[in-house]
Amino acid sequence: MSSHYPDPNVPQPDTFAFTPDMMAKAKAFIAKYPAGRQRSAVMPLLDLAQRQDGWLSRAAMDYIAGLLEIPPIKVYEVATFYTMYRLRPVGKHHVQLCTNISCWLRGSDDVKRAAEEVFGIAFGQSCAEATLEEVECAGACVNAPVAQIGDDYFEDLTYENAKSLFQSLKDGKSVKVGSQTGRQTSCPEGGPTTLKGGA
Repeated sequence: MSSHYPDPNVPQPDTFAFTPDMMAKAKAFIAKYPAGRQRSAVMPLLDLAQRQDGWLSRAAMDYIAGLLEIPPIKVYEVATFYTMYRLRPVGKHHVQLCTNISCWLRGSDDVKRAAEEVFGIAFGQSCAEATLEEVECAGACVNAPVAQIGDDYFEDLTYENAKSLFQSLKDGKSVKVGSQTGRQTSCPEGGPTTLKGGA
């Protein structure tokens, strides 16, 4: 099951409150909107709550509704619409692998296999170390296959480099963000073909 969908079997905390640091950030977001329009801050506040706890509990959503002085359903509507919000706990590394057409044609099935071998779970499952999810179009088709892990994109994945990447994450080692083959931004695989020198 995707972490985006609420799971009735997940225990929900009774309360939630922003830490002082997160509350200062929340107030800064709310202050960007005119009086009576503070509901527009719902998305950044949901993001702050998720960064604080790793996921969005019902208590967190209710707390945000109280801060914004809106009915809780208005917060639930946003949290359940956008897949970036996690409505159940996730592992230490949230691996979102694109399996849409461009990534699939360039080998996302091999990347999927590498992740499952390293973390010992199937896609749609979680463990303490990771949550593995398939997503549709991560928007980096030119550097396919691509996975988003946390806030970072890892591109040009193959079975071999993905397995090394996932093992490094599992072992707590630092990893290289971006292209795993050294591609410069979105240049062709073999490097630039035009504008290579001075006029």
